[in-house]
Amino acid sequence: MAEEWAGIEALSGIPGSAGATPVQNVGAYGQEVADVVARVRTFDRVEGRQRTFMAADCGFGYRSSRFKAEPWRYVVLDVTLQLRLSPTSEPIRYAELARRLGTAVGSRAPLSDVRAAVLELRVTKGMVLTPSDHDTWSVGSFFTNPVLDAAAAAALPADAPRYPAPGGLVKTSAAWLIEHSGVRRGHSLGTAAAVSSQHSLALTNRGGASTADVLALAADVRDRVRDAFGIVLEPEPTLVGCALPPT
Repeated sequence: MAEEWAGIEALSGIPGSAGATPVQNVGAYGQEVADVVARVRTFDRVEGRQRTFMAADCGFGYRSSRFKAEPWRYVVLDVTLQLRLSPTSEPIRYAELARRLGTAVGSRAPLSDVRAAVLELRVTKGMVLTPSDHDTWSVGSFFTNPVLDAAAAAALPADAPRYPAPGGLVKTSAAWLIEHSGVRRGHSLGTAAAVSSQHSLALTNRGGASTADVLALAADVRDRVRDAFGIVLEPEPTLVGCALPPT
């Protein structure tokens, strides 16, 4: 931000490595890394050689990519981003961020102001790691926002959030579905794994929770949403060597 490169200011505070961002097509507050990726250089385990993919060949979608679709095939070696040299941000796309900045959706703001506002928002939701705060002991949002066809979106309650998505689809809020399925913040199954008291999408380790504890909690949240709305939430993190119990 200090060097005035715009394009990822709304991603401030997201933990992880640069190489992981194109795998997940990491995004937040109206931006995603696919907006600025120029190319991704990988090692292809199947072909035993380096391969470079231009952005159009990365298969980017909502929290997805060709690298996530074949998780054991590609090792990301480096990522080239194409950023815009500017003291102001890309247009603000996220209403909550616009309100925090005191501006309108679609407007621009100083990069430093956007970064500060995003970090402030993330702190209020327990999404910036603080060793003393167990609400921040999580992988961030555990479930992706469901993307629905028109019929499924129409079946949602009238007050459920609806956002246009590519291909005539509709995205709704996983957090809203969780909260309205009866899952309260702080909900647990009697273990050290619990829904964050600050954000219903974060499943936290209060200290000593096992993988099985977290997965059992995730399955409980998923099943409550399914029973309430007929929508099966999908995990956002990649589960390695484990899986959610079946629905």
